[in-house]
Amino acid sequence: VPSASLAEARTWLGHLNVNGRNLKIQLDGKNAPQAVANFISLAKKGFYNGVSCHRLTTQGIYVLQCGDPKGDGTGGPGYSWGPIENAPADNVYKTGVLAMARQGGNGSSMGSQFFIVYKDSTIPSDNAGGYTVFGKIANGMSVIDGIAAAGTADGSGDGKPKTATTLGAISVQ
Repeated sequence: VPSASLAEARTWLGHLNVNGRNLKIQLDGKNAPQAVANFISLAKKGFYNGVSCHRLTTQGIYVLQCGDPKGDGTGGPGYSWGPIENAPADNVYKTGVLAMARQGGNGSSMGSQFFIVYKDSTIPSDNAGGYTVFGKIANGMSVIDGIAAAGTADGSGDGKPKTATTLGAISVQ
């Protein structure tokens, strides 16, 4: 697990490439140092290049989940970490938020998977807490909105996005 000190307790600026389009991102190294250190470390290694966004939810909560090298929700970087950092006290995750995905009830199960909130969503905490908010999309949400508007491949409210979605290079400074 990368050291939280890599986040340098500062705001990081950069780009997240989704389907060939660069989205501007801001990462919150002050309030989510472990998550930001982890994300930066994986990005610099090229871990996310070519990895799909495997899950889209279109009912109740509105997120696009990415970062699983297996593409099925079970993969990760080969380690997990916790505890949860910087979860909203009111359980409201605002449009554009980047947050760490984890197993239900397990605050130490974060790895490489994260989600992008494309419409304000109330995501209830469970017995482990909420979800670590580590950054936001500062510009380029229209790319995510387009993917969300197409819905899921099977037409359900929770499944693989109909629009094949792949991450490219992630740069931060």
